[in-house]
Amino acid sequence: MASTLKRKKKAVALHYDQSKQNAPKIVAKGEEKIAQTIIRLAKENNVPIKEDADLVELLSKIEIDKEIPPALYKAVAEVFSFLYKMTQHSPKN
Repeated sequence: MASTLKRKKKAVALHYDQSKQNAPKIVAKGEEKIAQTIIRLAKENNVPIKEDADLVELLSKIEIDKEIPPALYKAVAEVFSFLYKMTQHSPKN
């Protein structure tokens, strides 16, 4: 996820392994140059990106390697659903 509005550029990377985790966890986050690196690496590795400035702002407050709190489950589930649909409809390379 990324935020590119007039605020500082921020990015947060999530990972979710349903067989090992109760909820998605933060695996990377940062502002400006770090955010640009997270976004570049996601693109280079065909990891889908969803821009949501408000959600990024909330997620950026969570420590790396920590699961998201229950209050954010619905918002993150909507992002995951969007990304899943996006990857299902994209042409395969």
